[in-house]
Amino acid sequence: MTNRSLLLAMLVLLAGSASAQTPRGFTHADTLRGTDGPGRSWWDVVFYDLHVVVSPADSTIAGRNGITYRVTRARQEMQIDLQVPLAVDSITQDGRALRFRRDGNAFFVTTTAPQPIGSTKIVTVFYHGHPRAAVNPPWDGGLIWKKDSLGRAFIATANQGLGASVWWPNKDYAGDEPDSQRVAITVPDPMVNVSNGRLRSVRANGDGTTTWEWFVTAPINNYGIAINAGTYAHWSEVFEGERGPLTLDFWPLAIHADTARVQWQQARPMIACFEHWFGPYPWYEDGYKLVEAPHLGMEHQSAVAYGNGFKNGYRGRDLSGTGLGLKWDFITVHESAHEWFANNITAKDQADMWVHESFANYAEGLYTECQQGKAAGAEYVIGTRTGIKNDRPIIPARGVNAQGSGDMYPKGGNMLHMIREILDDDDAWRDILRGLGSTFRHQTVTGQQVRDYIAKGVRERFPAAHLEPIFQQYLETTMIPTLHLEQRAEGVAYKWSDVVPGFDPLLQYADKANPDLTLRLGAATEWQLLRPKVQLDDIAISPNYYIKVVRTKAP
Repeated sequence: MTNRSLLLAMLVLLAGSASAQTPRGFTHADTLRGTDGPGRSWWDVVFYDLHVVVSPADSTIAGRNGITYRVTRARQEMQIDLQVPLAVDSITQDGRALRFRRDGNAFFVTTTAPQPIGSTKIVTVFYHGHPRAAVNPPWDGGLIWKKDSLGRAFIATANQGLGASVWWPNKDYAGDEPDSQRVAITVPDPMVNVSNGRLRSVRANGDGTTTWEWFVTAPINNYGIAINAGTYAHWSEVFEGERGPLTLDFWPLAIHADTARVQWQQARPMIACFEHWFGPYPWYEDGYKLVEAPHLGMEHQSAVAYGNGFKNGYRGRDLSGTGLGLKWDFITVHESAHEWFANNITAKDQADMWVHESFANYAEGLYTECQQGKAAGAEYVIGTRTGIKNDRPIIPARGVNAQGSGDMYPKGGNMLHMIREILDDDDAWRDILRGLGSTFRHQTVTGQQVRDYIAKGVRERFPAAHLEPIFQQYLETTMIPTLHLEQRAEGVAYKWSDVVPGFDPLLQYADKANPDLTLRLGAATEWQLLRPKVQLDDIAISPNYYIKVVRTKAP
């Protein structure tokens, strides 16, 4: 779009109530899913104790989840989410069955025991059924029931966006994470299940099944909890990182073990690169794992799912079109970057998914830089612009679990790359990126918090820089800022169009006739003459700015 009168705020933030007015095109169910409504806001999750039996013979699951929570407000009905067609068998507290009612994918539970503010309570949900099968995982996710090339069962979960409640009952709201979690998955012998955190026990049940119990010691987003069940090989290594020894565990299918040992050597230099730019790996206590999965990949915390066929690039292709992306494995790099942005720093609302994907996309360029130099990193990022559609804003409606444009990947990454160019101080930029990781460590955030932190960090070093209009421009509109340069008899005139009010990238340009002179453009939206005088053909503008440049000569 190029209409400067485009509304910058597409939809208003919903009130924190399930009865609030729903934005056009969304349903009551979307509001229940996407808001911290009255059935959620009075309690905070402390611990999930999840036990699930997986039955590949009939594609069913059955289990229970003990939800430990802290009461923070006066009690109302408790909303617990579990998606159709799964069914709740019972819900108990203190040994007593509780009454509940179903509203689509949400269950509203009436607690009977006293719920004093500040107290910690446990409610346990027993359930079973045929979970929604994934249609096009990981994007259209659910349970994935496949077989490996030898015909052995190969099962996984992938449910970002759709929600963890597609396979287990929980408070399916990104703004509330447990402090820790048990994940005990029972599968038929001789299958192995790999989940998040560290393996605590392997228990043979004497009925042809084994329970694999994993434990996560840190906060975790619920969509990151994963089943990965198959015939796996395993090896472990140690990486000497910023916080000391970090365990690296690798779980390929046994039939791919030799190939994986070669391809996954990329994990070490990748973690070293990301620790340099983003700070220490966030989950030393739970370790780092790469786990082969029957889908392309997902950022399951401390158990990164991998399905890229042990090839460099994205399924063997370079998304930047430069050839640089064929020098590393896209899924290993992109999904692992989410350990910092998505898992360590998690957006409270799906509408701010750019916090996950823009930074992970930008991390691809940083890894290219670590591997091949700064110029190559910039070339990679700029090359990904071919994937930008500008079809709709990156940030959609809030409070309804809506996801914005796929431009959150390349456009968001280019926005961050451009902010680095504006700051023009790589040490300061690295401090800001690392500061994000430490300031918001293990937290859920709003996108605005991230915007404000970056803007403040840039302004402390470059007081003239005001980034909020830049965030608005690239996240909330589909307009590409256009710089018009026109050669006139009296010199070169310039103006900006298709920009939000206050947009000013403090753009640097060089005069080829005076190579030692670097100048800056202002933010004018009406014609202004450049001073000092320069010729149009001598103006050089860095491609690191994601803008259009239109050069004309006056009649």
